[in-house]
Amino acid sequence: MPSNKQKTWKVLLVTLAATVSFSMLAACGNGNNNNNAEDNSAAVATYKDGTITEKEFDQDTRVMKFLSPQQAAYLEIDAFKESILKQEVAFEYLAGQATDEAKKQAEEEADKQVAAIKTGLGDTYEDALKQANVTEAEIKDYMTRVLTVYQDKLLKITDDETKTEFEATKIDYTVATLRHVLIGLTDSEGKERTEDDALKRANEAKAKLDGGADFAEVVKEYSDDTASVEDGGQYKDKELREFDEDFKQAAQTLELNTNSDPVKTVYGYHIIKVESRTDAAFDTLTDEQLQSVKSTLASKKLEAFLENELDSLDITVNLPKSSAAADESGTTGTEPSASAEPSAEASPAATEAAE
Repeated sequence: MPSNKQKTWKVLLVTLAATVSFSMLAACGNGNNNNNAEDNSAAVATYKDGTITEKEFDQDTRVMKFLSPQQAAYLEIDAFKESILKQEVAFEYLAGQATDEAKKQAEEEADKQVAAIKTGLGDTYEDALKQANVTEAEIKDYMTRVLTVYQDKLLKITDDETKTEFEATKIDYTVATLRHVLIGLTDSEGKERTEDDALKRANEAKAKLDGGADFAEVVKEYSDDTASVEDGGQYKDKELREFDEDFKQAAQTLELNTNSDPVKTVYGYHIIKVESRTDAAFDTLTDEQLQSVKSTLASKKLEAFLENELDSLDITVNLPKSSAAADESGTTGTEPSASAEPSAEASPAATEAAE
């Protein structure tokens, strides 16, 4: 059940860039693409420091589809392609500003990510490349550029910035052992239920718990979280950042060893009991936690650039329209459902391709 997915497709590049190990995107349009010498295709984007050609963007798109196939359908939508192209301009521009140390670290990390893909896909690796019409060199180039941007942001984060970011998000690093009963909007057999029915059932479960029923027995009878049923609904020693925002807030504030009122999340309604909770302090963070704080901050800096400074690059887009033009509602009739919306995953984009 632990899951905290937040990003929208509008920041897909940053989403892919800002995952746990930042396995990332693309080849630069000004000299970093191995095929630039043979590229006579038209420019699909120009900006104050360079261009991205149709051939380069096509290559990047193929790599994106390989790394994140569940999001490939979005790359057929004109509005989305334009958004991605503008973001690629930003990454190309920022990579050009990066330090040599950032570039060196990016190349080393890209090698590791490519190796992880090869290991994950095993004997199917070569066939997967052929099916996606990409090469290993293109994938590495793709990752290296955006990794360069990330590493550059990461290397420039100060200790004071890291501490400030931690203080603003310290609830994420609270470690708790808790139990919960989930009454889902879809039950464990896939049958939908209304919010009213889910809330009614959640209140029934709470009443039994408040009446002294064993939590594990109530979980077996009521909970739709199949991952935790065998453990009596327990998640042990989990950082609260792993949970939905509403669940996280309840778990942080609930009095220990008491049954919560029904807590609504995107999954349904939960009855939560927190058995232990340890708040984090900056000077006790592990190296992994400290790296997570910095990674989050680097991601925010990248997103801030896209939100606030993209226009300063004077981007002109000249993408050919797709055959599946959007209708007046802005849809093509072939778009993924809302539930398939790209989001920040706990695993890197590169390893998604290997899974």
